[in-house]
Formats: sequence, C-alpha cells, structure tokens
Amino acid sequence: MNKVFMDAREMEHPKPLQISLSHLQNMTNNEYLYMLNIKKPIPLLEIAKEKGFSYITNQDSSEIWHILISKNREVSLEELLDV
Repeated sequence: MNKVFMDAREMEHPKPLQISLSHLQNMTNNEYLYMLNIKKPIPLLEIAKEKGFSYITNQDSSEIWHILISKNREVSLEELLDV
C-alpha cells in the first residue's frame, strides 16, 4: 500500500477538507490517506463513509489525530497506523 501523507495541523479551514477530498477522489485501491490533524475531521469522515471508504481515527498522547482512509475495504488500516 502506498501512503499519501498529509499534515493538516497548521492548515486553515477548509483547506484540509478540500485537499483530502481531492486525494480521495483520485485514490486507487493501492493507496491510503494518512492525515495528521489537531481535531477529528468529522465532515471528512462522514463523506468517506457515504462514499464507501474505510477509515480509522486515533488520538495519540500529544492529542494529535491520526486519520487513515482507504478505498480498499480489505486493507487493515490498524496495521498501517503509525503512533
């Protein structure tokens, strides 16, 4: 799996949503989005769910959110989580 990494911690709203939706639109089954953010991106997760993507979220001890989204529902995103 190829990681598409995105650090949204210092981006202003709505840039993280716009960029991540662009990634999801062009994503292949061999890619996943790995985003770091200071908050849980609920609108992005709702859109991903509506479009049939799988995702996981995890807040680390520094209160940074790790968000992984994949078009390929067979992939174990938990194994790709880097915290």
